[in-house]
Amino acid sequence: MDAPIAVVNAGSSTVKFSLLNGEKRLLAALLDRLGSKSAHGACASLRDAEGSTLFQGPIPAENHEDALVWLFDWLARNNGGFKPAAVGHRVVHGGDSLIRPEPVTDEVVGRIEALIPLAPLHQPHNLAPIRLLAAKFPDLPQVACFDTAFHATQSAVERRFALPGEYEAAGIRRYGFHGLSYEYIAARLPEIDPAAAEGRTIVCHLGNGASLCAMRAGRSVATTMSFTALDGIPMGTRCGAIDPGVLLHLMTQPGMDAVALSDLLYKRSGLLGLSGLSGDMRDLLASDKPEAAEAVEYFCYRIAREIGSLSAALGGLDALVFTAGIGEHAAPVRTRICQLSAWLGVAIDPAAGRILHTPDSRVHVLVVPTNEEAMIARHVRQTLGLAQGSPQSL
Repeated sequence: MDAPIAVVNAGSSTVKFSLLNGEKRLLAALLDRLGSKSAHGACASLRDAEGSTLFQGPIPAENHEDALVWLFDWLARNNGGFKPAAVGHRVVHGGDSLIRPEPVTDEVVGRIEALIPLAPLHQPHNLAPIRLLAAKFPDLPQVACFDTAFHATQSAVERRFALPGEYEAAGIRRYGFHGLSYEYIAARLPEIDPAAAEGRTIVCHLGNGASLCAMRAGRSVATTMSFTALDGIPMGTRCGAIDPGVLLHLMTQPGMDAVALSDLLYKRSGLLGLSGLSGDMRDLLASDKPEAAEAVEYFCYRIAREIGSLSAALGGLDALVFTAGIGEHAAPVRTRICQLSAWLGVAIDPAAGRILHTPDSRVHVLVVPTNEEAMIARHVRQTLGLAQGSPQSL
C-alpha cells in the first residue's frame, strides 16, 4: 500500500483529521470543543478503518495547536509513527489568485493570511495546522486546497455586486463556497450519469451549511453563497439571503453592533431561528410541532426558488443532484423540493434509492454522496506528482 495522505479540515472549534489511501479511510479523528468555555473541555474521538474506537475522551488542549500536538504525539505512539506521504488542508478562502491547489510555502501562507479579512471566522483556524505541521515536520509536504477555487470559472457578470468599482478592486465580490464538495460531485457524475456530467446540472449541497451550484459540463456557472457563507438559502443556524436594509435597521434601531449581528446571523437564525426548536433537520422532521413543519417548508421553498434562478442562469435544466447530510438522507426534504420544481419537468419516485427520476421526467434527479476528503487527497497526489492510491478513481 502506498503511504497514505493525511487530510486536515480545521473549523472554528473542531479539527477533522483523516488518513486515506485513495478513498479508503484508514483512520479518522475528530478534535472537538477547542477554545470553548465548556466545562467539559476539549475532547477527541479516533476510529480505525472499520469504525472501531481507538480513543474517546478528554484531551489536555486549550486550542487548535494543543489538540494537534496531542494528536500527532498519539499517532507517533500508536500508529507506527506518523508517516503520511503528504498532508492536504481544506482552506476556506483562496480569493481571486489562489484558484488551484498549492504546495505550501512561506509565500502561499502569506497569501492565505492576507485573506483573513475576507474569512475571519475560518481562515485563522485553517492556517493553524499548516503552521504547526511546518514547524513539527519541516520535511513533510503540505498542499492547501481552497473551497472557493471551483467557482473561479464563473463570469465577471456573475461575480460582481452592483457597487462602485473600488469595492470590487478591494475584493468585495461573489466567491462561492463548498467548492471541494462540488468538484467531487463533478468528478463522479461521468461514471454515474454522463448526460448530467456534460449537461446543465444543479447540485444541492444540503447540510448544516447549505448551498446550490449551477454547473455546465462540470464547471461552476453560478452558486448561492457569495462574499461569505451566509448568503443564499437558509441553513442550520445561518440566515441565508437577507435584505441589507434589515441589517441597517438592526444597527440603528436596536443599536446592535457587529458582534451581536454576527451572532444573530451565523448562530441564531436559519432553521433554528425559524422553528425556535432546533437547527438540525432530523429534529424538525421528527417533531410534530407546527413551527418545525413551517421551518422545513420554508427551507424547501427557498431551495426550489433558487433552483428556478439557477436554471435561468443555465438556460434550462438537465439534472438535479442532492448531496451532503440533508441532501443524502432526508427523503421528505428531497421530495418536497422536487414537488415545488415540477414546473421544470422534475418527476421522481420518492421511494427510489440513488436514482430518483421517473422515466417520464425531463430532468434526471440523483443522490450522490460527497467526499471532500477524497477530493483533497486526490489534489495532493496530483499537485505533488505522487502515485494515486487505490482505488484509482473517485
